[in-house]
Amino acid sequence: MTVHSKVYLTPEEYLALERAAESKSEYIDGEMFAMTGVSRYHNLIVTNLVREISLQLKRRPCEVYPSEMRVWIPATGLYTYPDVVAVCGEPALVDDHFDMLTNPTVLIERGRKFEAYRTLASLREYLLVSQDRPRVEQYIRQQDGSHWTFSAETGLDAILELPSIQCRLALVEIYDKVSFPPPVPAPVPETAG
Repeated sequence: MTVHSKVYLTPEEYLALERAAESKSEYIDGEMFAMTGVSRYHNLIVTNLVREISLQLKRRPCEVYPSEMRVWIPATGLYTYPDVVAVCGEPALVDDHFDMLTNPTVLIERGRKFEAYRTLASLREYLLVSQDRPRVEQYIRQQDGSHWTFSAETGLDAILELPSIQCRLALVEIYDKVSFPPPVPAPVPETAG
């Protein structure tokens, strides 16, 4: 019987492999995890988000990056690629490769890494964007720094306020050119006859 043991990498080994790779992988606790492929609608949503935020941040001291910008969370050791990253002020980059940010202001994604992300002192807002219905969940860090408020906007007529970067996102713009499956009808109860 063959036993396969896991290969654990140092952060430096991960970064050397990742920077030479053709595809992206995330890193946590010594292990690399290949990123899964994304759908057409996911790509449209990310493009729409980057466009809408970039236009509103034009001529302001903020930058927006699509999913190619790696974010490092020192407290957890996670290296990850959020779908969209916004940073206000000077970007804190780890080394002279300029590909690893440590001070995002807003993170937007479809996954759930919020537990790790909220250890970043710079993070003010975290958004989860659904790709199968028009819905955005929003977490906003409160003034005390340790509490977060949750809200959700649903429907194409909704407007989402991002106070940390002073932007407004219309869900109709986020979901431009995205089609949703028709709602599944509720089952009709049988009547006794």
